[in-house]
Amino acid sequence: MGIYEGDPDWDDVVPIPQDDGEGALAQIAYSDEYSEAMGYLRAAMATKEHSQRVLDLTEHIISLNPAHYTVWLYRASTLFAINSSISDELQWVNEVALENQKNYQIWHHRQLLIDHLYPSISSPADLKAVEESERGFMTQMFNQDSKNYHVWSYRQWFVRKFNLFNDAEIKSVEELLRKDIRNNSAWSHRFFIVFNDPTYCTPDSKAMEHDPKIPDSILDREIEFAKAATFEAPQNQSPWNYIRGVLRKGGRKLATLEGFAQEFVKLPSEEGKEEDVRSSHALDFLADVWGEKGEAKKADEALRLLGDKYDRIRKNYWDWRRGLLKEGGGAGLVGKMEAMSVK
Repeated sequence: MGIYEGDPDWDDVVPIPQDDGEGALAQIAYSDEYSEAMGYLRAAMATKEHSQRVLDLTEHIISLNPAHYTVWLYRASTLFAINSSISDELQWVNEVALENQKNYQIWHHRQLLIDHLYPSISSPADLKAVEESERGFMTQMFNQDSKNYHVWSYRQWFVRKFNLFNDAEIKSVEELLRKDIRNNSAWSHRFFIVFNDPTYCTPDSKAMEHDPKIPDSILDREIEFAKAATFEAPQNQSPWNYIRGVLRKGGRKLATLEGFAQEFVKLPSEEGKEEDVRSSHALDFLADVWGEKGEAKKADEALRLLGDKYDRIRKNYWDWRRGLLKEGGGAGLVGKMEAMSVK
């Protein structure tokens, strides 16, 4: 006898079994416990029942299969129908999320909960409490996996929902970068916060599109932040990409930071300098700088060094870049690379 078959609270329900169709070729071998629970949930859904026992049933099923999207959706509709406590639900969801790091259904459910809760938030203090609680839980998640895609996606949504383009959010991301300066997810989120702030950004400006409204003080601050990170870890690609993004947002030439990039790259010259490359990403940056300036010979030498010595695993890519350079000269290389970039 199953759990629900012998439960008097479910005496009035006739379970609906799984129907895979006649002659199914690849039936899933569900456990008896799971099959029974789903049979009772199908029956509850068929009659559109929303009750505490349905919540208990969905909790049981989620413990067996936390990736069942339909169960999460029906749980949410039941919660809202019977005015169940959202704060209690969030506490339960926290526990499930910590046990199931890569489950995206949990984060969609959380989004539905916060969406439902939002209209009832009546004071700045309550708003602040939700903000701090959610940020605190996301920090818990990041302590286990600082690059969890589902959490970062939810965080972007949460920032937009609560208009958290503020110093507190930036400082929170900086804490993550102090722990791991190579956390490309944190770098991406910082870019999202800074360059989507409605107080100074053009609405709906694309990620890699020049926005003339962004103040120079913001651009300078972000460049200095990224420059400091490159000194900490020169071979970390994230801050180099960040610098490129900031320059493009500000409509500034790569050549404005030629001197900075040359702090990591010394090439043989007529003055007899010895070759010293501390960052292949700086060398790549300089190749684009020199291409931008029309100094094709220097750009080609940088690309050759990358393919032959400093990034040999991608030699074919660097050779392809050299081909672009020869086709259109230095300026042509930069233009073609920008045309192919994601905007």
